[in-house]
Amino acid sequence: MTRSLAEIYRGLVLLALTLVLAASFPASAFQDSAHAAFSERFERIKQDASPEELYRLLYAMPKGGDIHNHLGGSSRSEWWYDLAVDPDRNGGYRYYTKTMIHNCPSGTGRPADPARVGEVRPRPYLLYFQTIQASTYATLDECKQREYEPLDALDDDNRAAWLSSLRLELPHEGRDEFFERIWNRIGELFRNPHINAELLVENMKRYGAEGLRYLETQTGAAGFVDPRGEPIAVDDVVNIYRARLEQADALATGVVVRFHQTVLRFTPDAEQRVRDAYAFVDRYRDLWVAVNMAGREDDDKGHPERFRQVFAEMRRQYPDIRLSIHAGETDRPSRHVRETLLLGADRIGHGIDVIHDHDTLLLLRHGPFLLENNLISNHLLEYTPDLDLHPFPQFLRLGIPVALNTDDRGMWDSNMSDEYYVAVTRFNLSWSELVQVGRNSLEHAFVEAPIKQRLLAEYDADIRAFEQRFGVGDWRAGLWDVKAETYGYAERHFGIIFE
Repeated sequence: MTRSLAEIYRGLVLLALTLVLAASFPASAFQDSAHAAFSERFERIKQDASPEELYRLLYAMPKGGDIHNHLGGSSRSEWWYDLAVDPDRNGGYRYYTKTMIHNCPSGTGRPADPARVGEVRPRPYLLYFQTIQASTYATLDECKQREYEPLDALDDDNRAAWLSSLRLELPHEGRDEFFERIWNRIGELFRNPHINAELLVENMKRYGAEGLRYLETQTGAAGFVDPRGEPIAVDDVVNIYRARLEQADALATGVVVRFHQTVLRFTPDAEQRVRDAYAFVDRYRDLWVAVNMAGREDDDKGHPERFRQVFAEMRRQYPDIRLSIHAGETDRPSRHVRETLLLGADRIGHGIDVIHDHDTLLLLRHGPFLLENNLISNHLLEYTPDLDLHPFPQFLRLGIPVALNTDDRGMWDSNMSDEYYVAVTRFNLSWSELVQVGRNSLEHAFVEAPIKQRLLAEYDADIRAFEQRFGVGDWRAGLWDVKAETYGYAERHFGIIFE
């Protein structure tokens, strides 16, 4: 029997409508029953799983993206060391590190961390394991040279101490160790664009293994030098990043990368740095998608109100440059989150003290702004010494968009799975809450709209595949081929270590 044109037309319309709905509601309208079934199973898994089993499950879980990330702070000390002593991978540089103090006459040093925030200040003298490149070592007098050893010639004890000096792992270490010492120890390794590009790919590889598809990391392209200590042009640094991201091993990770240009908020010339950051992002929009502002908020020289006029000036000049600004990373009540939203921020980095600002908390509920939460960072820097009291679950269950992020994972000796493990074990997150947290990281990403839609579709498909993999049969059997990787934080705080 032949069909009428009207029937064919109605069929095509129905097919088109079905496809539109499927594209619009991939994870809810058509997967409710499967999602609900796995949600129930996930509650049983939380009760029955050993810590190691739960960790493996969360390691394998799709996690969306990490959108609050400092590239230098996200790189493990072992990665720094391996690159620093390998001139074939680091562009032909050689490095020295400070292993002795001879009370030499004082002198100034080079920038502590130009690749992260454009900071310029002298190196502290009484600080072991500061690392400099050979061109700087050659300029030191004989007394100061005797304080340094070639990084590739350290004995086992000094090498272990150098590695430990870049991690926040001892009970007495806290925010002063992090802000004032670790970044200075890395020192001139930050000034090598080849090392930074390699570290980026090392992070991508680990993120890909953990089920992430997207990374927004904070790094710049100014302040880099060649092995002779001569400045490298910004265009050349950007091209080093571009070329490295196009190599096969980077592409194989499946992780999309975009960058933020970050300004250190309490420097005397921070307003001009904001102007420079906008100009830079505008010029390199294919990779850089946002301006960020960081720095200790207990240094009052960087208060948000200081920047109201310069951000208003930038909005008059540049279209469509996004803002994610650190705010509310304090252990005392403040109005910093509200004032930072007034600067034009689309996302707030940390935001933990907004729990005390009830008017702003109400403003954030179900709104367009996302809080980039960093559980382990806030724990180790003592902003929330008791993780059980972290406001993250309050934000989540009040309907405030939140995402979990790693901040400076290399210095915490942790990974994204640690963040998820803390969230599940401390706050009893449901499966739907975990999925929404991961989805939030992509929905609020600053990546271009077509790529965002692709990432969201892939995330939904990954979640469905995960639910199918562990939702039927013996869920433990599905863990056999999960090659989870843990670091020092998981061993020290969870008692979990995988060989």
